[in-house]
Parts: sequence; structure tokens; C-alpha cells
Amino acid sequence: MKTRMLILEDGTVFEGAAFGSDRASIGETVFTTGMTGYQEAISNPSSFGSILVMTYPLIGNYGINRDDFESIETSVNGLVVRELEEEPSNFRSGMSLGAVLEMKGVPGIQGIDTRKLTRILRDKGPLKGYLTAVEEEVSLVDKIAEIAAYQLPTNLVSRVSTKKPYPSPGRGDRVVLIDCGMKHGILRELNKRDCDVIVVPFDTSADVILSLFPDGIVLSNGPGNPEDVQVTVNIIKELLGRAPIFGIGLGHQLLALANGATTIKLKNGHRGGNHPVKDLLSGRTELTSQNHGYAVDENSLEGTNLEITHKALNDGSIEGLKSTLYNAFSVQFHPEASPGPEDSNHLFDRFIDLMKTNNRKENFNA
Repeated sequence: MKTRMLILEDGTVFEGAAFGSDRASIGETVFTTGMTGYQEAISNPSSFGSILVMTYPLIGNYGINRDDFESIETSVNGLVVRELEEEPSNFRSGMSLGAVLEMKGVPGIQGIDTRKLTRILRDKGPLKGYLTAVEEEVSLVDKIAEIAAYQLPTNLVSRVSTKKPYPSPGRGDRVVLIDCGMKHGILRELNKRDCDVIVVPFDTSADVILSLFPDGIVLSNGPGNPEDVQVTVNIIKELLGRAPIFGIGLGHQLLALANGATTIKLKNGHRGGNHPVKDLLSGRTELTSQNHGYAVDENSLEGTNLEITHKALNDGSIEGLKSTLYNAFSVQFHPEASPGPEDSNHLFDRFIDLMKTNNRKENFNA
């Protein structure tokens, strides 16, 4: 059996069995609490560049299928599991998890104590980690110093956003979707409602977006620090008041920045499909799918036109906002789920209603 190590910047070393690609990799090590959904997790662009730790102990048992990818390419730099199932059993399975990671060049490690690793990350926050190449011999002292000095890349959005606009046609409302690392689930939900969607790069100018005559604008999820994407923040500022806006994930944070709020990095990000969120408008609690390491700073909302609509019940962080000045709202979690519960799927219907109401007002005013 091939072996490799996971070396963390704090000096912790885990040795286990290698799977996937034989190459080495480095990235920010984070954990996700989903019991299922590993296919969506490794292909979610919001996870771009990370080494993902699955807290559920058995991963790969239902294989990989053609339908559950959230982007065409895998997004993670590495995968860490307690036990990998190499012979999956499911009627939809087309190949094993290990096989797809090998094909995509993503290294994995299994057979380590993921509970211990998760407790380290919980207590210390995300740590830079290095997955050695198969059978690679390293000097731990030198390698740990190298990992600690490594600078994580910035502006990850530019690496996952589409390079050219493309349509996803429908006969309903025209939606321009600004791709900051869009999950396919968002596009599916808009298509399901017959929206005529045009997906554009993250740095598409407001003039170009408005020339597409949008009935509404969606700001997608994506990876990294929202403050790295100032170009998109400036574009959103120009779009406010021109069409209804719905922000999801990173899009939620960018909408907040465009309205004068600030963001913070969480000690423990939210990743998984079991995060409870309180809808302050309805009083309803919903289980949500999440994947983020940053959040809007509640202390920065004073003096802005933003009101809190949703809060996380685990740590009290902001999970949703609405503008009192513009037709704009956003949520930190994923209403499209993929994976996870679909409790919040109704937010897409709310966006559709907002577009239709806005169009009626425009027609009346005309």
C-alpha cells in the first residue's frame, strides 16, 4: 500500500495510506461535517485550493455519478478521510471516488485519525497543510518551516470564474448571474423556474450587464476573502437600484461590502449540510448547507441600509441580509443545497416574485 503524510504548519504530522493522485499538494486544511455529499464538496468552487477533511468516517461508499458535480472540475487541493470505500455500491455509481481523484490529479490520504485532526482544526482554526507525494522522504523540520512560510494565494475568484459569458436559455425572467465560483445547483434552480439566465465573469462591467436587460441579478458563491474581489464590489455598487439582486455565499458578503459593511474571517468556518439558521422574518428555523470561512461583521452594519434577516444558531453569525433602500437581499448559506437539506429553496421563489413585482412597477411608471 502506498503511503503519504499530512504535515500541518503547527508541526502535527499524520501518516496514512495514499489514494487519488501520487503528487504532492499544499493548501488550507479545513473540515466539513456532512455525512454525505462528498462529490458535491470536492467540486464546489467555494472549496477551491483547500485540503478538505471529511469528519464522517466512511467516505466513497456510494461512488461518483454523473449528476452531482457542482462544477466541471474538482476544486480541492486534497482530501482527507478516515476510511475510503474503494468498491462503491449504488445504482447511480459510475466510478469510485479514488478513481476520479486520480484522474483529476487530486491527492488523498486515508487511515488517519480524522477526529483528532478535526479537534486540532476546531481549536486552532484552519491550518496550512502539506500532503506529501507518494513515498516522498522529507525533512520534517525543514518542511514545517516551509509550510509556515507559504503564502496562500489571494483572489481565488479570478481562477474559478467563467472566462466568457454564456447563456442558459429559458422563456421566463432574464437573470444575469455573476459567476464568482458558481455552483451548478444555483443554475439548476433558476432553470427550473424557467429563467433566461446569462452567466457572466466576475469582472463584467455594470454597463455590459445592464445592456443584457436583466430583470434580476444573482451574485454567486465563490472561494476566498471577499475583500480580494473589490472589482466585483464596485460593479455591484453601480448595479444597486437598477435591478433586483440576490446574493448567495460569497455573493452575500460582496453585497454587504457594496453597501458599506465589512467582513471578518471566522475561527471555524461553516462547512456541511447540517447548520441551523433562524429566519428572523418568519421565526422559522431551517437546516442549511454551508461552505464559507468568512462572514459579515455585525458591528459594521450601523449606518448602512442593511437589516439582518437570518442568523446562525450555532455561533450567532449573520446568515442573511436585506436592503431597506434597494431591492436586494442575500444569504450566507446555500438555498440550492447540493448537498444538504432544501429547507431554504423557497428563497429562489422570493427572488422570482421580487423580479415580477419590480417589473410591474416599471411598467406602471412607464
